[in-house]
Amino acid sequence: MAATVTRLTRIIGEHGLKLFAVIDQAAEARAAGLELREMTLVVFGSPAAGTPVMAAVPLAALDMPLKILIWADNGQTKVSYDSPAALAVRRHLTDALAARLAGIDPLTDALVAA
Repeated sequence: MAATVTRLTRIIGEHGLKLFAVIDQAAEARAAGLELREMTLVVFGSPAAGTPVMAAVPLAALDMPLKILIWADNGQTKVSYDSPAALAVRRHLTDALAARLAGIDPLTDALVAA
């Protein structure tokens, strides 16, 4: 888990994207006296890419910045995110606006290839 989070944050920086937050959700649950499997939410994006999307479709801001969840599942580390295609359908984005979100795919490709 930790190595995957570290790799992802490095890849985000290498791609010139802004890292907004790394939220250790399991640690936050423990701090509240609760149990939760290991999971970390990485929040990142490109204001230059995302701002036109939010300007055209304000509700798209509910999905931005982009997020990748890294989580433990029975000894395996999993990586999950909403694809640009799914976000485009949910927010009724044009092809041109959806293309602005496509930068997430190379990140996850690089992450799982490492």
